[in-house]
Amino acid sequence: MMEKINVTSEGYFVLLGFSNWPHLEVVLFVVVLMFYLMTLIGNLFIIILSYLDSHLYTPMYFFLSNLSFMDLCYSTSFIPQLLGNLWGPEKTISYTGCMIQLYFSLSLGTTECVLLMVMSYDRYVAVCKPLHYTFLMRPRFCHLLAVACWVSGFTNSALHSLFTFWVPLYGHSQVDHFFCEVPALLRLSCVDTHANELTLMVMSSIFVLIPLILILSSYGAIAQAVLRMQSTTGLQKVFGTCGAHLMVVSLFFIPAICIYLQPPSGNSQDQGKFIALFYTVVTPSLNPLIYTLRNRDVRGAVKRLMR
Repeated sequence: MMEKINVTSEGYFVLLGFSNWPHLEVVLFVVVLMFYLMTLIGNLFIIILSYLDSHLYTPMYFFLSNLSFMDLCYSTSFIPQLLGNLWGPEKTISYTGCMIQLYFSLSLGTTECVLLMVMSYDRYVAVCKPLHYTFLMRPRFCHLLAVACWVSGFTNSALHSLFTFWVPLYGHSQVDHFFCEVPALLRLSCVDTHANELTLMVMSSIFVLIPLILILSSYGAIAQAVLRMQSTTGLQKVFGTCGAHLMVVSLFFIPAICIYLQPPSGNSQDQGKFIALFYTVVTPSLNPLIYTLRNRDVRGAVKRLMR
């Protein structure tokens, strides 16, 4: 048996990433870089457009700007590290860097779950209670909802980060993943981690399943309201905004459920890497496209800005 090393004393981790497929690393580098550039350009576009055009000063675009800013931060928390690992032979990350990466990636991922739930509530009020929309979604209340999303995400991440790094991480300091994630780090421990796994599943159920149930409930009520509509224009507008949001929800929640709602020991490590690559790299780049391609308000704002 190889000698066990205390990772804390070593001061670094080795992110194995996609080392098992060295012939894929160059291809993945190009693909990840392209998606990262799309993420930066698309989300900055939404943030700047929402700020410059007064017609977009609505709750929907306020929350969409929050989502875009969060996707920017989320991608930047680990993609530069991933690109460096894919490009060169050096695949290490410092112990402190790993802690910071784990904390911020988990914080922002949790925030997105809650924010998508809030955005579904905004669509529910807009479709099902249009006469009360201005009162129910007044600016002060929207700002409080946004703050609640960010605070809940960073609080939940603080709990998981502390529990993860309190566990003695003995092993060969090799993390079989492309970034520091709770399930991958728990595999390094030589002690019983059932308490950590149970905490992860319980908190993931709270911040993944409950928002997903509320989102689906909102869209169930929206579907009933849509069926009673007589206006073709109204139907198209509802399907344009709500359909885009529902697509974003599917792209984010389905992979997250596959990763976090089962014990770390139950995940296939190679399969988990590619699932994580999808919801961490691909999804943030697709969100701006999904929200803007069929959105008349955004197209109108672009035309006004060009004039």
